This record gives sequence, structure tokens and C-alpha cells, in this order.
Amino acid sequence: MRLARFFLVLLSPFFMTACFNNTQTVPDLPFTQMDGSKHKLSDFKGKVALINFWATSCATCVREMPAIVATHQKFKDKGLETLAIAMQYDPPAYVTQFAESRQLPFRVAMDHDGQLANGFGPVQLTPTTFVINKKGEIVKRYVGEPDFAALHQLLDTLAAE
Repeated sequence: MRLARFFLVLLSPFFMTACFNNTQTVPDLPFTQMDGSKHKLSDFKGKVALINFWATSCATCVREMPAIVATHQKFKDKGLETLAIAMQYDPPAYVTQFAESRQLPFRVAMDHDGQLANGFGPVQLTPTTFVINKKGEIVKRYVGEPDFAALHQLLDTLAAE
């Protein structure tokens, strides 16, 4: 028993580092916006980014979209980039109609082949939102609707870095 405690104490800094220092870098994947323009996720390096995976058939996604728009509007002048990525199964015509009818003021892309969702984990549930720092590292992942007050605090902190 003493030997087990000894190794636990000896190895605990290693496990703490392994468990809590697992920064994941955003995969550098290409995406095409609904307007046809081609980009890469690395285009966001040096900026704070909010990447939201969503679907038009997802009630929570539709309900949270006005708050995503408000977040974008609040932080865009601080350099926030927002990208809404519609899931592979979402019909492109529905995505286009949704984005146009709600006049989404940020980038909207389709994940036509699932490559973007797979690159982030994979993303299987919508909405899933990632917060990316200026170094291109994922600092927060929300599955479901975020606590927007906490999200805004995080974005303020990251924008000031």
C-alpha cells in the first residue's frame, strides 16, 4: 500500500499535465463558404474564432442562432471570426435559405463530405461550438447551447491576449 501511494504521489504531476494540458490545434482544413469562396481554417490564425457546427433540422441550433449572431456583432470589432458549418446531412438549399432569410452576418459553410466535422473530433451532435484562440488552439468546446454570458467573458479574455 505504501508503494502504491509513493508512485501515486511521484506520478501525479505527470498525470495532471497529461489530463489538463491537452491543447488541441485546429485542423487546417479547407472549406467553401455558401457564396462559393474557398478558404482554410488557418485563415483564422492570429484571430479569435467561434466555429459553430449546426443543422437546419436542429431545434436548439435554430433557437441559439440569434445569440450566435448577437455574439458575432458584439465581438467582430475586437477581431472575432465566426464560422457556422452546416452538417453534411443538411440539404444545401435549406442552409442557403436559412442563412439568407436570417441575414447571417458571418461566414456560413457546408460540410459536404463530413471532413470538417471529423477533423474536430468528430462532431456528432449539434449544436457543437468551438472557441479558438489567436494561436489556433481550441480552448473551449460547447456541446449544446452555450452559456452565452460565460462565452462572452471568455471571448473578452481571448481578445485581450
